[in-house]
Amino acid sequence: MGYNKADLVRVKSEYSKKYQKAREDADKRALEVYLRIPRVKAIDASLSGTALEIMSAISAGKATAEETLAAVRARNEALIAEREALLLEAGYPKDYTDVHYECKKCDDSGYVDGRMCECMRRQLILAGYESSGLGRLISTQRFDNFSLDYYKTGGGNYDNVKMYFSILKSFAEDFSENTEKSFLLMGGTGLGKTHLSTAVAKTVIDKGYDVFYVSAIDMFSDFEKKQFGGGEDNTGRYFECDLLIIDDLGTELSNQFTVSCLYNVINSRINSARSTFINTNLSQKEIESKYAERITSRLFGEYYPLLFCGVDIRQQKVQRR
Repeated sequence: MGYNKADLVRVKSEYSKKYQKAREDADKRALEVYLRIPRVKAIDASLSGTALEIMSAISAGKATAEETLAAVRARNEALIAEREALLLEAGYPKDYTDVHYECKKCDDSGYVDGRMCECMRRQLILAGYESSGLGRLISTQRFDNFSLDYYKTGGGNYDNVKMYFSILKSFAEDFSENTEKSFLLMGGTGLGKTHLSTAVAKTVIDKGYDVFYVSAIDMFSDFEKKQFGGGEDNTGRYFECDLLIIDDLGTELSNQFTVSCLYNVINSRINSARSTFINTNLSQKEIESKYAERITSRLFGEYYPLLFCGVDIRQQKVQRR
């Protein structure tokens, strides 16, 4: 899996703290009980010495061990029953001093038999939503609420978008570390490019991969800060994430520096076989006139171009109200 490295470090740290807190809280509850019911403390001390008795019995011989084990088991059962009765009589649940972990499967360690627990995987997915750059879009733009009805009228390319939907849904659902397809989504505003890109992002994140969704303007800003600002370098993720989605390419102020940055990102990800989505309102001719030939040759030679047509869906929704 390709979970975002920063997310993985943060979630593991949270689990470590959660595990420690559960044990500290249990110690506090135990101290509370010991102060109120000294007999419980004595019982716990007796129970904690069981292991030494068993080891001594085993070293003494089989016959002695069997007799000792039976006696220890009977004594411990009686002590546990007495302990539970004392707690209940004092108004406590019988498991009051136990360690109460949030997850019963992994005891808040995040792992079960060396494999990541479902609870940690779920937390990493939620963390992936937060670090993806998608914000609230990820909760509202999914495959299951993408409507093709808006492409049946207003000059929309219904058959093509239906095909795009199927292609992108399959891409997202089948995404793996070996996936290296890239897509160029072209067309005017409000035609579903962002919705489908977000749906892809959510599905890929749910599978446990690192997705980074960024506007072209913000991406170039990060490279400018690295080059001229002397600040923290936040550009590594553009090259390392499993799926990079660049939105609104063409809205940035184009110059030699931005063209160089764009080429570097596109070419590096092609060479490392990492998938990239680029959304743009520009036509093919506008792309060819705005960017250097070495960029356009890669966009139209290495990417799958998907052309969206029709009337702005937001306008259609307003009219239907």
